[in-house]
Amino acid sequence: MRILLVEDDVKLGFLIEYKLKHEGHQVDWAKNSEEAECLFAAEAYDLYILDWMIPGKTGLELCKERRKQKDSTAILMLTARDAVEDRVKGLVDGADDYLVKPFAFEELFARMTALDRRKQTSGYEESCTSHSLKLNLQTQEASRDGSMIYLTKREFQLLSFLMRNPDQVLSRERILNYVWGTEADVTLNAVDATVKLLRKKIDDPYTNKVIQSVHGRGYRFSDSGAVSHD
Repeated sequence: MRILLVEDDVKLGFLIEYKLKHEGHQVDWAKNSEEAECLFAAEAYDLYILDWMIPGKTGLELCKERRKQKDSTAILMLTARDAVEDRVKGLVDGADDYLVKPFAFEELFARMTALDRRKQTSGYEESCTSHSLKLNLQTQEASRDGSMIYLTKREFQLLSFLMRNPDQVLSRERILNYVWGTEADVTLNAVDATVKLLRKKIDDPYTNKVIQSVHGRGYRFSDSGAVSHD
């Protein structure tokens, strides 16, 4: 995911940025509302992570402004405020989720995955297309160079996740969380096994291999031509 982090605490901001990049995300970090507003105008993001109390406008004020401008990007609020009325206010004013400091990064990643899954299953997108591959997200049908390919539910979920994040390295842990969710008995070996089966169907018969292994980090989807979402 392409993420905008708005956090004025330098130590915490550095740690969040490091952890997110380690998981394969692209991160821009703003330390105040002025920097954030410049990035809002200049870039497109999949997720905003906004600290409530920052110099200038508060994170909540930024959240309200994004919604007034019809920005539908997912927003995760970070704050030390743990009162019910504060959480309710954040959600009412446009935040999609709320995480109280201090927090475990496992919980941050889980909430990000849930927001990503919610967006990608909302029915807004009908298809995901690269240079040679096309996925129909409504019927869960796949084709490459016009030839239909049968994929299991897991294979389709994994491929669509990779295609929605083209040229980004997705860690095995992130893939596991997205595709299998909270299934307790599933290990990282399931990711490798599913990738192997998927490759047999969409890569082995073709010269151009679209699923790439990045040693020690995870997997990446790369196909010539941009990936579009319709």
